[in-house]
Amino acid sequence: MDATTLRNLQTPLKAQYREDPGSALITLEADGELDGTGVACRVRTATALAEAGLHPATGGDGTQLCSGDMLLEALVACAGVTLRAVATSLGLEASGTVHAEGDLDFRGTLGVDKEAPVGFREIRLRFDLDTTASEEEVATLIKLTERYCVVLQTLRSAPTTSVSVSA
Repeated sequence: MDATTLRNLQTPLKAQYREDPGSALITLEADGELDGTGVACRVRTATALAEAGLHPATGGDGTQLCSGDMLLEALVACAGVTLRAVATSLGLEASGTVHAEGDLDFRGTLGVDKEAPVGFREIRLRFDLDTTASEEEVATLIKLTERYCVVLQTLRSAPTTSVSVSA
């Protein structure tokens, strides 16, 4: 996709969202199935059914997806798509890889140490780019990627989250 094609796709959407800001508010959803036959949750994605289970550090056997890995994968996917969209808009050629890694202390999630945090302590996102862009252009590319990456901004801003149950 080139900058003109991307612009042609996004221009009417941007105009609509300026005219009617409410139309830009969209609720995304995800659903999981708890079947009661193991310590797992089946999550329906757009193209497949993914089964998440325990990470080996918490007793899993490694055959199921780990939710922590899935979070990092979502960050990599969003950052990669955002970088490519920004590069396209700026008319820059950029390829390469995106890598995310995060540090967890499993004592927290297993309840071994009440002082140990549950969740990632730190997440690092790295781009290894193959590009002819100048240092200044790469800096702009990364700055805009950080600004517009939904998953990265969500992790950084920690939105209000609620939990409910119906039984």
